[in-house]
Amino acid sequence: MASDPSPVSEETLARLATLVSEKAENAPRFVVGIAGPPASGKSTLAAALVDRLGARAALVPMDGYHFDDVVLKAKGLSHCKGAPETFDFAGFASLLKRIRANEPEIAVPVFDRSMELARAGAALVTPETPIVVVEGNYLLLDEAPWRDLGSLFDLTVFLDVERDELERRMVERWRFHGREEAAARHWIETNDMPNIDRVRAKRRPANWVV
Repeated sequence: MASDPSPVSEETLARLATLVSEKAENAPRFVVGIAGPPASGKSTLAAALVDRLGARAALVPMDGYHFDDVVLKAKGLSHCKGAPETFDFAGFASLLKRIRANEPEIAVPVFDRSMELARAGAALVTPETPIVVVEGNYLLLDEAPWRDLGSLFDLTVFLDVERDELERRMVERWRFHGREEAAARHWIETNDMPNIDRVRAKRRPANWVV
């Protein structure tokens, strides 16, 4: 699968990892939220940060709570896949609260893009991973109910990428996945870019903006 370019330099990644390590030193559970529009590099940065932090860190992608295509069709939301309304917010919020409460073992669903569906219990957050890095488009969305997530993060990062660059990356992403050019362009214009604009226009402040 194609991955978005790294949004930070090695130096910046090292600084972020050091900051997280220092702040998490005496905390039984430290939760980092990495947000940004589609194609901004959230997944790339989150995975790199977890890799830098080592075995004490776990990765939790928000995409594991995306409604299945069957549910989207039943809800009449197939046309806006990826929008905030197409996620199980209540389930995701419950997961974050369990992480925040430092429960002993928490199963996490992971979205498999090769199959376009979420695999339940595909990852675990345990006491051996006191640092949890959560990534998703809408972690800092200033809309109800998403704004209620604010108190569940100890540190937040927002990836601020120019709109034209995000559109270019979306074209490359769909080309990589083999979608026909005209269909890809239509989907980007009617679905991806509205989601991108929504994230960029309606966000709460972050502790760190890249």
